[in-house]
Order: sequence, then C-alpha cells, then structure tokens
Amino acid sequence: MNRSKSDALHHEALSHLVGGVNSPVRAFKSVHGNPIYFEKASGAHVTDVDGNVLVDFVQSWGPLIHGHSHPQIIEAVHEKMLNGTSFGAPHLGEIELAKRVKQRFDHMDKVRFVSSGTEAVMSAVRLARGYTGRDMLVKFEGCYHGHVDALMVSSGSGLATFGIASSPGIPQDTVATTLICPLDDLEAVEYLFKEHGAEIAAVVIEPLPANNGLLVQRPEFLKGLRALCDAHGALLIFDEVISGFRFKEGSYGDLCGVVPDLTALGKVIGGGLPVGAYGARHEIMEQLSPLGPVYQAGTLSGNPLAMAAGATTLDLLDSGAYDHMEALGALLEEKMEAVLEKHGHPMRMVRMESLFWFSPGNGQPAVRADQIAKDAAGLYADVHRALLDRGYMLAPSAYEIGFLSTSHDTSHILGLVAAMDDALSEMELTS
Repeated sequence: MNRSKSDALHHEALSHLVGGVNSPVRAFKSVHGNPIYFEKASGAHVTDVDGNVLVDFVQSWGPLIHGHSHPQIIEAVHEKMLNGTSFGAPHLGEIELAKRVKQRFDHMDKVRFVSSGTEAVMSAVRLARGYTGRDMLVKFEGCYHGHVDALMVSSGSGLATFGIASSPGIPQDTVATTLICPLDDLEAVEYLFKEHGAEIAAVVIEPLPANNGLLVQRPEFLKGLRALCDAHGALLIFDEVISGFRFKEGSYGDLCGVVPDLTALGKVIGGGLPVGAYGARHEIMEQLSPLGPVYQAGTLSGNPLAMAAGATTLDLLDSGAYDHMEALGALLEEKMEAVLEKHGHPMRMVRMESLFWFSPGNGQPAVRADQIAKDAAGLYADVHRALLDRGYMLAPSAYEIGFLSTSHDTSHILGLVAAMDDALSEMELTS
C-alpha cells in the first residue's frame, strides 16, 4: 500500500509532537515503519490519508464496541451538542448513565464519573487509602492501570514494548508503598499480607489482564485475593477499564464469582468519547467529597456529550449484540488456530468473547507476564506488517490485544484468517 502522505505527516509531526504521537503505543517503532494517519472511519473500516481502506481490529483500543461512527451514537451526541458541549454542572445525562452502569455492576451503590480510565483507577486508589487509613498497595507484574505514579511499576504493554521497567519522574517514595506480585501466585500475595497486612489499603488488579497480552486468570486465584482482603481489612479493586461491558454475563468478576469492593471502568463506557468511572457500595463512596473527606474533582467529569455516547452504547449492548460478537470470536479462534497450526507458526490464539491476542510460543498461553516469550516483539512485527499490507489493522505492539465489535461480520473474520494464511506462506517462501 502507498503510505506516502502518512509518512510525510509523521515527518512533520516529529517537529511538533513528542515522537510524532500523543500516546507511545501509537508509534510503530516495534513493527517496522511509521504510524498510519487516519482520515475517517465507519463501522469496521478505517480510511487513511492515502485512501487505503483497512479492516480495523483496534477500534480505538477498545471503546468502539459498536464500531466507528455508529449512527445512533453520532445522533445522540449531535443532539446533545446542539444544547452545549460542556456545562460544568449537573444534568440528566449523568443520572441516566449511572443507572445503566449500576444495572451491570450491581455491587455499585454509587458511581463517580471522570474523564479517563487512568483517572478512574487513580481515584479508586485514593479512595481506598482514604477509606482504610492505610498507604500500601499490592499490584501485579504486567498489569497496567494507566500512568498513575504509584502504579507505574512492572506495568503493561507500552512499557513492555519499549523495554522500560518503570518511568523516570516518579519519586522513589511514591512507589515505595507499592508491593509487586506475580500474577497467579497466591502464595506471594499471602506472604505480603503476612508481612504488611495491617498496612495494605488495597489489592488492585486487572481481573482479566489485557494490556500486556490477554492473560486469563483462574477464578480460584481471584477468589483467593478476595479472601485475603477480607481477612486483613483491605479493599479489592478491579480495574475493568478494558474488560468492562465485554461479557454478556456481566463483568469478568461476575464470570469468576468474585465481587470486588471498588471497580474502575473506562473505554466502552464512553462509546468513543473520553469517560471513566469508578463505583462501590455506599459506605465507601460516601467518603468522597462533598460527603466525605477524600477529594477528587474534574472540570469535564460527566460531560454531556460523553454521557450521551455512553448511554447509547450500553443501550445497544443487548443480548443479540453479545451473541453476534461471541459467534465471530468463536469463528476467529477456530479458523486462526487452524492456520497457525498448518504453518507451525509459534503463536497461539487466546480469546475471551470479543477480546483476542496472539500469544507468542507453541506451549500453553501465558497467564503471567514472565511467561511471555522474550522474542514476542520480533515474532509479531513481521506478521503485523504483512497483515497491514493486506488491509487488516491490528495493534502496533505484540503486547496489545485485538477487539471485535458489533460492526464486524463473518467476511471480516474470514478475510483476516485468509490474510494470515497468505502472509505466513509468503514468509516461508522468503525465509
């Protein structure tokens, strides 16, 4: 594909934006090339500035569960926009979206809206510390919770892609209260509670880690975390920024039979506009200002456009929508596994409903960050470039996952599988 206009724009952007991008994971450094500049998008397709049309399995990194430019979502946002883009004051849309969130996360008595998933997790952590009167946190290697100072230790894809263990600019004292454990290792968590149980405010985890590969966790492990938190008076925080609203049966916590104390949400909840949220039972949430002493505020929190997009997105997520995505996911898993096996390629397909990932290696898929093959980036880079040349857009990182939406159909799945088959055949001929 000709990408001369994208290349020229990236060259210009390098003079104005850091690395030419506004988020590191948008850079194509690990997959041979320059970022692609999008011009427009509809449904399952994006069109770049060079006129190339791509089938998109990134979907803005997960928020677009109904695809790009869904007409009902666009109409809802447009209608609200005619009345104003931001109030900085209460309005009906906040109540309507809060009701919808609570219907799907029934452990939440109260919800607080913010503007991003990072802000949601950051605020949930502050609330947990304020509620318990404790300072320490337990997090897990490979789980990414946004660029929160206290949680930027052993984080996810962006750090893994660029080989950064942490980030400069974070005081040592800030991360000194963060305890790190491997995923799927309950004994390690038990040890931390034995040593620091009276000081631990919360355990924070992506119950379905999806930002450093798709690392599917055992229900027994999550149930063990719940029991340890209960025994030591700590709170359990589930970061479902990525996994939230992706399951017909409810949250990933619901699937595992584990109820957290606090849940942080983002992505799907905004339907493509910047929204995050966190919620919990009454006695925890009422520690927030203006009812309690824990302060958190935001000028654009509850933005009317974002509330409208989120409410419409959730209304469209009916049983039929989930069934459609599950059918596509099952087809993708079956056909893609057959192609990878046919070529003996050292990648495995991992899928949870509408989320999928190419796990590097021929053995059992990784469930911990340290189990991901060290050559993951190299294995993925050539595949990514080959699929892009054939018109299929996947994340430009071996550690990021793919997203199915209600706008995808069988032809998109079979097309991706055929493109992979063709790409691997070509690689075998040229190797």
